[in-house]
Amino acid sequence: MAAQDTAFATGMAQGTDVRRRNVPGATKGNNTIQSDTDKPELKKGLQQTNAFLQTLDEWEFIIAPLIFTALSLFTRMWRIGLSNIVTWDEAHFGKFGSHYLKREFYFDVHPPLGKMLVGLSGYLAGYNGSFEFKSGEKYPEEVNYTFMRVFNAAFGVVCVPLAYYTARELNLRRPAVWLITLMVLFENSYATISRFILLDSMLLCFTFTTTLCWARFHRLQTKSFSPEWFAWLVLTGLSIGCVCSVKWVGFCVTALVGLYTIEDLWNKFGDLKMPKVVLASHLAARVVGLIIVPLLVYMFSFYLHFLVLDSTGPGDAQMSSLFQANLKGTAVGKDSPLEIALGSRVTLKNMGYGGGLLHSHVQTYPEGSSQQQITCYHHKDANNDWFFYPNRREGEFSSEAPLKFVADKDVIRLIHAQTGRNLHSHVVPAPITKADYEVSCYGNTTVGDDKDHWTVEVVDDVASRDRSKIRTLTTAFRLRHTSLGCYLRAGNVNLPQWGFKQIETTCVKENKHRDVYTHWNIESHTNDRLPPSDPGSYKSPFFKDFIHLNVAMMTSNNALVPDPDKQDDLASHFWQWPILNVGLRMCSWDDNTVKYFLLGNPLVYWGSTASLGVFALMVVWYLIRWQRGYTELRTRDIDHIHYSGLYPVAGWFLHFLPFVMMGRVTYVHHYYPALYFAILTAGFSVNWATQRLDRRAEWVVYSVLYGAVIALFLVFGALVFGMQGDNQQWAHLNWLPKWKIANR
Repeated sequence: MAAQDTAFATGMAQGTDVRRRNVPGATKGNNTIQSDTDKPELKKGLQQTNAFLQTLDEWEFIIAPLIFTALSLFTRMWRIGLSNIVTWDEAHFGKFGSHYLKREFYFDVHPPLGKMLVGLSGYLAGYNGSFEFKSGEKYPEEVNYTFMRVFNAAFGVVCVPLAYYTARELNLRRPAVWLITLMVLFENSYATISRFILLDSMLLCFTFTTTLCWARFHRLQTKSFSPEWFAWLVLTGLSIGCVCSVKWVGFCVTALVGLYTIEDLWNKFGDLKMPKVVLASHLAARVVGLIIVPLLVYMFSFYLHFLVLDSTGPGDAQMSSLFQANLKGTAVGKDSPLEIALGSRVTLKNMGYGGGLLHSHVQTYPEGSSQQQITCYHHKDANNDWFFYPNRREGEFSSEAPLKFVADKDVIRLIHAQTGRNLHSHVVPAPITKADYEVSCYGNTTVGDDKDHWTVEVVDDVASRDRSKIRTLTTAFRLRHTSLGCYLRAGNVNLPQWGFKQIETTCVKENKHRDVYTHWNIESHTNDRLPPSDPGSYKSPFFKDFIHLNVAMMTSNNALVPDPDKQDDLASHFWQWPILNVGLRMCSWDDNTVKYFLLGNPLVYWGSTASLGVFALMVVWYLIRWQRGYTELRTRDIDHIHYSGLYPVAGWFLHFLPFVMMGRVTYVHHYYPALYFAILTAGFSVNWATQRLDRRAEWVVYSVLYGAVIALFLVFGALVFGMQGDNQQWAHLNWLPKWKIANR
């Protein structure tokens, strides 16, 4: 252990003395024989060599990462434009980038930062956004897909030096630092995923930056409130904001930093010598740096998202009607009369997060009443249109009667424009949510009963304090079933295939005034007897749109569950990832296609997974010995295990556990952030196991590991750089049956 103390941070050997070997016949009695090393020219040469080696050693922290970065340029970018077809999820993210270039509003389950960067890559490449990015389709000549891929791959390149500096900040010896860097550099799956227009290289890059900033911030605990300490605190917050703005998986590394912060503040709280003002300053600094700064970055990405996407597009229906009315080219609210009157033809938008339009179609419920289905639907069509009609006690509606505006507490009927049936509810359980009543379409304009009646209850109006009337876009109202007392509601439950997977719409018995899923507004409105207006002049508040979109993203993300009616050959289970049980084909396996296969480096995967168990056994071993009274670990050793070993393991669990618990469909690339923390754990474990070895033996161990990692990368290199021709050429790589590299 003593030999380690001076070499802990950089891996330099203790002492600088040059060992000299005995030269036969160098000295004997009084006769002195001049050795080779005593010759002036040789001595000068040795001095120059030693000086050169010492310079290399001193500047290793710059020279080594430059070499590693140059190698990563090769592994991430060589032959990057070989395949000229839209590969795997390029079909999604390339299309999202196109929407930014055309400024069309779209909807996706991921935050916008990564997709905005994809759009930026297209802009820099001179792409105009006109390509549809259909899966497997050949890129046209005007789309510089190679540049867009290189832009994306740059994030993968940066991951390599980030891993190097993170390992240094974790106080690992130089050989272990190099091992971690090489494991990231020659990890086949990292190299492959970085070569396409996807979000994963950006997610990994910002995960790496967050980990580095956290590790550096921890090393500066003895310099609290210094400019450097503040700088790394803010950089940690900025990195958290960026990683969360690419994918929500970024909240996992945020949780890791959060655990560290809680522990750090708890330790400071227990330091009775620390003045309360200083403790409060620590708390305030972390609130600003690790909560407010990331939140501002996250919100700013959405602000840019809304600012750029100012025209109507395919994702409009996920947003509020008022938001849509302010988009360029929209038909929502355009020339719509402001106030609603009996006889008006309208569409009703549910104001719940991700809510759709009240919808019906000729299909009936397979059970229950067997009457015409009522759903909520995100796409605009004629089946979303309804007429406001008077209730049956007021007689038949006449278009020649004096205009009567719909007001708060009015009892009305809603007639489906396409089928002429009444919006209806009765004491029949809803098809999915059995605690609610079923809502259906029944009868017609003349046939029906009092169960067709709905009472209008105005909730709010963003444009007027006068809540006595319903206005297009601006008025939020509820529809209470006059007979049953329940409220029309569209939640987050999707109907089965017989309901076309549309949103179940029910009549909920509970009267929850703040339940936004019972709130509705008029999105479009036509009435020839009323003058047009411009409801779109009312702006939708940013914060409200921000919350609305995030809840809609969460709802849609949770809805990505495996479809029992379809077989997804690309999906995999969480337990398969750490043991490298399965890979993923990224494109067609046709002989004429350049084929790519997502598969990790076996040593990196199996070694890093094994290191998690090794670390657990090591901790148990030392705990048992500590309980028995052994004290071979010093305080600095315990701290090293804690911060350089335990926290990477915690990072792995935080990134892996969510996919164990979630019910959504999962793929192999979901493991990649967790893999990084397993690699850090592997580096720590090897560092700890070899620290007492002789230096020569230590380098033998590491050299074998270096060579094995590089060799396995080269063995599976065709999967990274592209397989051309008959895939049976790579049948020898089918080490496990589930890999299916060469199977048709």
